[in-house]
Amino acid sequence: MRGLASGVLLVSLLMVNAAELPALQEIVDRIAARVENDIILLSDIRLLSRYQQFLDGKSETDAQILDRLIDQWIVRTEADVSRFPHPSDGEIDRGVERLRKSFASAEQYEERRKQSGLSEAEVRGIVASQLYLSNYLDSRFRPGVQIDPKTIDDFYQKSVVPRAKARGQEPPPLDTARDFIQEALVQRGINDQADQWLIESKTRLHIEKFLNEAAR
Repeated sequence: MRGLASGVLLVSLLMVNAAELPALQEIVDRIAARVENDIILLSDIRLLSRYQQFLDGKSETDAQILDRLIDQWIVRTEADVSRFPHPSDGEIDRGVERLRKSFASAEQYEERRKQSGLSEAEVRGIVASQLYLSNYLDSRFRPGVQIDPKTIDDFYQKSVVPRAKARGQEPPPLDTARDFIQEALVQRGINDQADQWLIESKTRLHIEKFLNEAAR
């Protein structure tokens, strides 16, 4: 859950129409960016910042987080237009459980969650959004990623073996590691293609950033 690449740290976007924002909301929240006819709020940035604190004990800058949210808007919009299926409750349950197990203990999970100010519902909502967006990227780009046997062998010799030896460990046999290496290389290929797609997509979109004004 922590290692999602392609610069697309997956979290739910709280998108609303600017015309529908009540006066009180305009006082306590700000528009951080406009993407086409949608907006990203300062509170969206704060939510992702808290989630990063929850996972890693630190967060990126507001500007970096805003860029992530813009990327997520692009992915979500594409997924919605294609009517890509949302994850089932069971899939979300398993995602939350994987997240829990990524911590040293259940106690550490709860302590970090409370320190970050996230509710269980917010964590579950973010996990659901991560699954939706990452599943869409996988579905879109996996078919175009081809990994030949020589690439797997090269990765084994240049990465797996030296890393194991550096730790004073015996490297696993190539046949044992082959499936793991292939999936890792496929994920790298998906990430590379997704990154390029996002770069190209942003050149076609009308994007305005108001982060400096929003942070005041």
